[in-house]
Amino acid sequence: MDQELQFIKKLNELQLVEYFQDGIVAHATGGDFNNQLYIEIRRRLLENKSIEKFLPEWIVSKRTIDQFWTFIKGRFSTYQERREFLWNEFSPLLNYLEKKTTSPLEEIIVFDEAHIHDQWQKALDRKQTEPEGAITLARTLIESILKHILDEQNIEYNDGADLPELYKEVAKSLNLAPENHQEQIFKQILGGSSSIVSGLGALRNKLGDAHGKSKKSIKPSERHSELAVNLAGTMAIFLFKTFKEKTQNK
Repeated sequence: MDQELQFIKKLNELQLVEYFQDGIVAHATGGDFNNQLYIEIRRRLLENKSIEKFLPEWIVSKRTIDQFWTFIKGRFSTYQERREFLWNEFSPLLNYLEKKTTSPLEEIIVFDEAHIHDQWQKALDRKQTEPEGAITLARTLIESILKHILDEQNIEYNDGADLPELYKEVAKSLNLAPENHQEQIFKQILGGSSSIVSGLGALRNKLGDAHGKSKKSIKPSERHSELAVNLAGTMAIFLFKTFKEKTQNK
C-alpha cells in the first residue's frame, strides 16, 4: 500500500483523476479499490480549489469507499448503469484537465485567493528539490498579482517593467505608498512591503533559475527559497485583499 500511495503522489492532476475514476468504476462493478487510496485521492481532489466546480457532488459526502459503495449500489442495479453514471460524472473534470494539459494558453485563470494559494503551494513544493525554481515562481507570483491589479483598474504599464516599478504604480493606486500615511508604524510596514517586493526581484535575478549561471554562482538553500516563497505569498494575499476591499468600497 505504501508503494501505491507513493505512486499516486507522482501523478499529475489528469492522471490522478483518471486513476480515481478507474478505481471506483472497478469497485462499482465487482472489483476492488483500496479504502486508503480512496481517502487520500479524495482529500487531494477536495483540496484543489481550481477544480472544485467540476467535482461530482457525491465526493463531498462519501468519505470512504464503503460509503461510496452504499451510494452507488442503492442508486443503480446494473454494472452498465454504474459505469455510465461514473463516466458522465467525471467527464466535465476530465475535459477541463485535458484542455488545461494540452492547451495551457487557452486556460481562463480565475484570479482569486484560491488561485494565489495554489501558485503559492506550487512554489513551496519546489523549495527543497528545486530552490532556484521556487524563487522564480515566487517572483512570478508577485508580478502576476501586480499586473492583475493594474489591469483591473485599467492602469497602463510597461509589460517589461521590473517589480519595483510595477509595485510603485500599484501602491499609488491602492494608497500604499508610505508617504501617504501619517502614522510612523504604517510608514515602516508599507516601506518594508516595498523593500520585500524589490528584494524578491533582485533575489530572482541572483539566485533564481530564469537566467544562465556561471560556475561561481551561489546556489540557494531550502531556507532561502522558503523565505522568498512565503514572503511572496503573504504579499500577494495582502495586495489582493487590499485591492478587493478598495473595489468593494466604491
